[in-house]
Amino acid sequence: MESLDLRVLSDVLAWRQAGRRVTLVTVVETWGSAPRPPGALLAVRDDGVVSGSVSGGCVEDDLIARIKAGEYDSLSHPSMVAYGVSKEEAARFGLPCGGTLRLVQEPITDVQWIQDVLARTAAHQLVARTVTLATGQVTLRDAQRTDTLQFDGSSLTTLFGPRWRLLLIGAGQLSQAVAQMASLLDFEVLVCDPREEYAATLGIEGVTRVLGMPDDVVQQLVPDAHTAIVALTHDPKLDDMALMEALNSNAFYIGALGSRRNQEARKKRLAEHFDLSPEALARLHGPVGLAIGAQTPAEIAVSIVAEIVQVKNVAHAQASAAAPTETLCSI
Repeated sequence: MESLDLRVLSDVLAWRQAGRRVTLVTVVETWGSAPRPPGALLAVRDDGVVSGSVSGGCVEDDLIARIKAGEYDSLSHPSMVAYGVSKEEAARFGLPCGGTLRLVQEPITDVQWIQDVLARTAAHQLVARTVTLATGQVTLRDAQRTDTLQFDGSSLTTLFGPRWRLLLIGAGQLSQAVAQMASLLDFEVLVCDPREEYAATLGIEGVTRVLGMPDDVVQQLVPDAHTAIVALTHDPKLDDMALMEALNSNAFYIGALGSRRNQEARKKRLAEHFDLSPEALARLHGPVGLAIGAQTPAEIAVSIVAEIVQVKNVAHAQASAAAPTETLCSI
C-alpha cells in the first residue's frame, strides 16, 4: 500500500464530510504492462474531481465522464468494471495491446472505516480491509507484511500501510538535501541532532525535528519495516549511538556516512564496545548511497535516497513473492 493512496482516503473523507458523493475505484487485476499495480486507488467526486489514479489517464477520463453523466447516481453497492478486454478497447484506453485492467468501483456512504484506517496507519499499523461486493459491508483486521491483495469475485481485501519514514541523524547541509528529496517521495522525515548550531538551520516544511540523544530517539521511535535510519553527522559520538540501536531494530535500511576505511573502523568499534553481532553489522550500508561518483551534497543526497528506494522496493518485491497466492476470478 503506497502512502499516496492514503492521501486518496483522506480526500474521500473530506469530500464525504462536505456532503459530496464519492466513488472509490480499486485496481484488482491487470494483464500486460500496467501503469498502476493492484490495490491502487482512484476517488471520483460527483462533479468529476479526482484523487489518485488507476491508469495513464484515459480510464480516468472515461470514469469521470460516466460519473458526471449520472450513470453512477444509482450505484448502491460495489461492482466490477473491466477495460481493455479487446485489442481495440485496449488501444482506446491507452492500455498495452491485449491488456486488461479490472476494477472494483464502490459508492462511499459510511466513512467510519476510513477514519479507522487513517488512525491505525498513523500509528504505524498495517491494516487489511475486506469489502463484500454484494452488500458493501466492510471489515478491518490487523495485517502482516506478507499479506497481499486478494479478490475472489465476491469480496476484495486490500492492504493499507503506514507511510514510509526516514530518521536522519544530523541536521547539516547534506541532511537537509536528503530530507527535501525524501519528502518529495512522500517519506515522513524526522531529524535528530542535539547540536543546536546545526539544528537551528533546519527549517524545512514538513520535516520534523526530534529532540534527544540519537540512541534514545531511535529507541523511542521503535523502528519497523517501514523505517529507514541514516547517520550523517560524521561524528562517531553521535552516529555510533544511533547505529548501536538501529542495527538491532526492524528498520529496513540503515546507512552511515563515511569512507570504506571509516566504515571498517566503525564496525570494529560497534563490535568491541557495543557487542553487535556480525549479522547486525552486515545490515549497515556504508559508505552510504549508490556508487554514482557523487561529489556535492545534492549529488550525495541523490545517491542516498536512490539506495533507500532501491532497498525498499526490493524488500517489498521479496515479501510479495513469499506471500501465498490466490487465484483471481475471471469475469
